[in-house]
Amino acid sequence: MIAQDDTTTAPPAPATAAGADAAPPTLTPPAPRRKRRRAWDEAPRWQIYLPLGIYLLFTLIPFYWIVLFAVRPAGSTSLLPWPMTTAHFEKVWTERAFATFFQNSLLIGLATLVTTTVVALAGGYALARFDFRIKKGFMLALLCSQFVPGALLLVPLFQIFANLSMINSLGSVIIAETVFQLPLSMILISGFIKNVPYSLEEAAWVDGCSRFAAFRIVVLPLLRPGLVAVGSFAFVHSWNHFLFALMFLSSQEKQTIPVGLNTLMGADSVDLGALAAGGVIAALPVVVVFAFIQKWLVTGFSAGAVKG
Repeated sequence: MIAQDDTTTAPPAPATAAGADAAPPTLTPPAPRRKRRRAWDEAPRWQIYLPLGIYLLFTLIPFYWIVLFAVRPAGSTSLLPWPMTTAHFEKVWTERAFATFFQNSLLIGLATLVTTTVVALAGGYALARFDFRIKKGFMLALLCSQFVPGALLLVPLFQIFANLSMINSLGSVIIAETVFQLPLSMILISGFIKNVPYSLEEAAWVDGCSRFAAFRIVVLPLLRPGLVAVGSFAFVHSWNHFLFALMFLSSQEKQTIPVGLNTLMGADSVDLGALAAGGVIAALPVVVVFAFIQKWLVTGFSAGAVKG
C-alpha cells in the first residue's frame, strides 16, 4: 500500500492591503493639438505697426499743417493751434464768396451723382444681362475711353456747349462730369449686376413680375453697396474737378470751390491762412461723406472684385 503524500500545494497568497489600495496607473492626457498659425500671425507685431505708423504719420502731418494755418492767427509761428481764431474762415466764407462756391459745388456734385448712377445703372444692366453683336467692341471702347485725359475733351465740349448756349451754366459742367464718369461707372455696375444670380429674376417673372418690376424689387436692393461705391466716386470727382469748371464757367457767382481756391493764390503773394481755411472747407464734406458710407463702400468693392 502506497502512502499518500500529506503535502498539499498551498493556495496563492491573498493580495496585501497595500496592493489593494494602490492607485491605478494614471493616463497622460494627449497634448493639445497646436493651432495652425496664419501667415500674418507669425510676423512680429512691430513689423506690422511700424509701417502703418509711418504711413499714418506722413498722411496726417499735411492735414495737421493745413488745420494749423487755418486756425492760428496771421503772423503766428506757433506749432500748436493756440490761441485759435476763426478769422480765416470768416474771410473766405464772406469776403471771398466761398458760400456761393460751396453751394455751386454741392449742386454739381449731387446732380452728377444722380445722373451718373441712373444712366450707369441702365447701361450696366444691359451689358450684364443682354448679348448683342457689338458687346465686346463696346466694352473695349469703354475701357479705352479711360485712357483719354479730360483736357482733350475741352475743345469739342466747349464747341457743343457754345452752340447750345450753355456756356457759363452749371448744366454744362454737370453734363461734362457725367460724360467723363459714365464709362467706368457702367463697367463697375455691370460687374455688380453679374454677381446677382439670374435665377432670382426668373423666379420673379414666374410670380408675374415684369422685367422692370423684377429689377426694382429683386435686383436693385442687392446693388445698394455697388451704387454707393459708384455714386461716391462720381460725387468726389465732380467736387474736386478743376478743369471743367474753369473752362465752362466764367462769372464768379457760378464758380466752384476748386476754382475759388485758385483765386486765393496771387501772383506776388499767397494768403496762407485763407488758403488753408479754404482747403479745410473743401475737404470737410468729402471726409464726412466717406465717414458715413465707408461700410457700404468696402462692401461694394468686395462685391465687385470677383464675378459670382
